[in-house]
Amino acid sequence: MDDQPEMKAKNPWHRPRIIFITVLFVIGIVSMVAIGVVQNKPLHQKYKYGIVLDAGSSHTSVYIYQWPAEKENNTGMVQQMDACNVPGVGISGYSTEPNRAGDSLKSCMDKARSIIPNHRHPETPVYLGATAGMRLLEMKNAAASEKVLESVERVLQTYPFSYQGARIISGQEEGAFGWITVNYLNESLRQASGTLGALDLGGASTQITFVSGQKQESPDNSIDFRLYGHDYHVYTHSFLCYGKDQVLKLSLANEIRPVHTKTETIVVEDPCFHPGYRMNKNFQSVFNSPCVTGLSYPEKNFVHMGSGNGTKCHAAVRKVFNDSGCSYSICSFNGIFQPRVEGQFGAFSAFFFVMDFLNLTTLSLDEAKEELGKYCATPWEIIKQNHPNVKEKYLAEYCFSGTYILTLLEDGYNFTSHNWQDIKFIKKIGNSDAGWTLGYMLNLTNMIPAESPDTPPLPYGGYVTLMVLFAVMILLLGLLACKVFRRPTGSAQKEII
Repeated sequence: MDDQPEMKAKNPWHRPRIIFITVLFVIGIVSMVAIGVVQNKPLHQKYKYGIVLDAGSSHTSVYIYQWPAEKENNTGMVQQMDACNVPGVGISGYSTEPNRAGDSLKSCMDKARSIIPNHRHPETPVYLGATAGMRLLEMKNAAASEKVLESVERVLQTYPFSYQGARIISGQEEGAFGWITVNYLNESLRQASGTLGALDLGGASTQITFVSGQKQESPDNSIDFRLYGHDYHVYTHSFLCYGKDQVLKLSLANEIRPVHTKTETIVVEDPCFHPGYRMNKNFQSVFNSPCVTGLSYPEKNFVHMGSGNGTKCHAAVRKVFNDSGCSYSICSFNGIFQPRVEGQFGAFSAFFFVMDFLNLTTLSLDEAKEELGKYCATPWEIIKQNHPNVKEKYLAEYCFSGTYILTLLEDGYNFTSHNWQDIKFIKKIGNSDAGWTLGYMLNLTNMIPAESPDTPPLPYGGYVTLMVLFAVMILLLGLLACKVFRRPTGSAQKEII
């Protein structure tokens, strides 16, 4: 019986205040851990989606983009999610059967429907931009152009997306949005660093766009953007009829006119096609474009025969440029104002595909000319043997297309051997294709309302304050517990004495 008080003195855990302090201490620790876990758990990223159809002169491509629902500096962080090439020709190729234009898009639109989450379908915008092929069709036959766009519109409206329209974009827009694309992918816009110029080449037009510190003498060639909080004033021009396919028609027309007679057999010896190349062609294949004027005999044929001479090919291509009549202090060609090229440039679309096929993307200007001359002089039979998987129509045109690209860049846009290395031939940057569509989507996201992002349960300031309070409380409880634990030990010793 005498030992019982001594045991109570030595075991302070039976005291209510010690139990209370311990419970508070445990609650504090558990609360801090719980708040930290909940506050710092990964947030679910919300995404929005957009679809842009690039209806070019030779084919249509469907690009699917995604970006976070919350936006950075009022511009959505757009990334390419997927791309699909529509089988067949471009929509302008269905001018005589307009209903087929819309039907041709179904396979790629079905793919887009399966890729984008169902709950995002109603809010996913769909835009179709038609470029130079449809510009030419509109010039040639406005009624046919309208019917093609109506066919496209009917089909796109059957999908569960938010259809925003199908229209023919201007050459200025095509050039400017291509400029946005290469600079966005290169992260020049977000970092506000020096920008890249953009060089785009399609089948029916070519565009040049860059920021210039020189005086802009032509308001028609200027365009302004505000992206990521920065203003950009750029020079841009689009040359309709100067895409590689239309220039080939222009060049052939120049070769045909001097030899044209009323005889049935017309032989056109072409230095831009390989020795041994020989093909029967119809006048209509050359003179069926608004870009080409002059002779027009739909039923008449000519023999297209290659001679493979690089020097003469350059001279032939040079004829499609008009260097006379510049009313400005400086011009590119055809009397169009263009300030002196400056800075780095990204060259994409056909610029890349042709130069990459010819293995000229990393060479100097003089080296590229030399290698291209050798390629053009190679007999047609050897070319076919070396590239058995390439369709002959495209294979036959690489000599001409390569010569045209070098001539356009040097004699048209005024690049020289000194700044040739400033041109980078690009297909993709990261996982996104270079082209105007990403820039188009990026610009349009400024008009799409931002969705409220998922946020942590507590604001950062409140979270820090709460964690500090709990930490102080735990520290005080610890000090109090130490004080309480010491007292009973001293009392017990006195009682024993």
